[in-house]
Amino acid sequence: MRLALPLFTSLATITTAAFVHPGLLHTNTDFTRISAKVAAGTEPWATAWTKFTASPYAAATYTPPAVSIIYRGSDGTHAENYPLLYQDVAAAYALAIRWRVTGIAQYGDAAIRILDAWSSTLTALGGNSDLFLAAGIYGYEFAQAGEIMRSYTSWTGFVPFKNMMVNVFYSQINEWFVNHDAGTYGQYALGVYAGWDLSMMAGAVAIGILADNQTIYDQGANWFLTGTGNGQVFRAIPYQHWFENQVIAQTQEAGRDQGHNMLDIALLSMIGKMAYNQGNDLLSYNNSVISFAAEYAARYNLGYDVPYTPYNNGPINLPTISNVSRGDLRPVWELLYNHYGVLKGKNVTWTKKYRDLVVSSNGGAEGGSGDYGPNSGGYDQLGWGTLLYTL
Repeated sequence: MRLALPLFTSLATITTAAFVHPGLLHTNTDFTRISAKVAAGTEPWATAWTKFTASPYAAATYTPPAVSIIYRGSDGTHAENYPLLYQDVAAAYALAIRWRVTGIAQYGDAAIRILDAWSSTLTALGGNSDLFLAAGIYGYEFAQAGEIMRSYTSWTGFVPFKNMMVNVFYSQINEWFVNHDAGTYGQYALGVYAGWDLSMMAGAVAIGILADNQTIYDQGANWFLTGTGNGQVFRAIPYQHWFENQVIAQTQEAGRDQGHNMLDIALLSMIGKMAYNQGNDLLSYNNSVISFAAEYAARYNLGYDVPYTPYNNGPINLPTISNVSRGDLRPVWELLYNHYGVLKGKNVTWTKKYRDLVVSSNGGAEGGSGDYGPNSGGYDQLGWGTLLYTL
């Protein structure tokens, strides 16, 4: 039986008494668990640690090629150079993790060399409208490294780094939100795919926490609940289906291609995880609708049928589900499985199966940036989930 259902609407409010630090994707409790498992050589952390430390991005000799302006999207004048940024972001994050797990100073020093190089050099993001994707995706990712390193006692550059994140990355994110429905970028209101909004939301939530700025955090988190674009949860996940005795939820970009569809699942999980660590449980919102979306995407990308309701919203018309990039692998499934399947005890059979596929395809542990493609899509998630999220 296949029945398309509109999402049930429930109310939620965003409240944060005081920000928890570190409190983006990882908390002190998480690092205590990870460090103990790595030190004891317990599996699967041991295998995950071996693969993680073999990454060139986790090497203390990594050198950052920081530049003053990052261009994503052709403006007709400047060459795109944004791989410089996403590769350095991957390294800063990996080195921050390696320092936090081991306490070895050379990795902390290497991480802050990257953070300081960019905070003292980067002044703007340029290009065409794709610069907003750089602001959101690389903004939320770069904030992770700064958040971990904020407790590094010899780092005197936290304030300049925080200011760069607000002045360079958040300034573009804010422009997206403010001009979303009218003005310069009004054409993007409901005429773009959900991933654009979700990228901005992830960036705002992360930078708000990093900067202890409630207004910025609220802007991103509340867009999830009441935003006017396709990243708002009821537009990003527009249909639920009762299918084979399970509720699964169709995402907006399922009819576009599976690479972008998986990016949406990843961004929803990142937004949810960061808010969860601040006491705002968006991962449980509307009966854990993100888990239903993950189940839908996992089932289809494992090669099985799913129901599909034709999607038509103004300029976006997607009459059938897309098999383009079907089977796309992204390092996000450990987070989803461990939160919903292990911590919450939910039946997420398809999420677990896709987690198993991602893990087995990388030699027994979810990989990280660069392991899932050499271009930007391979860096849209920071990864290393077996090491970081296994419970």
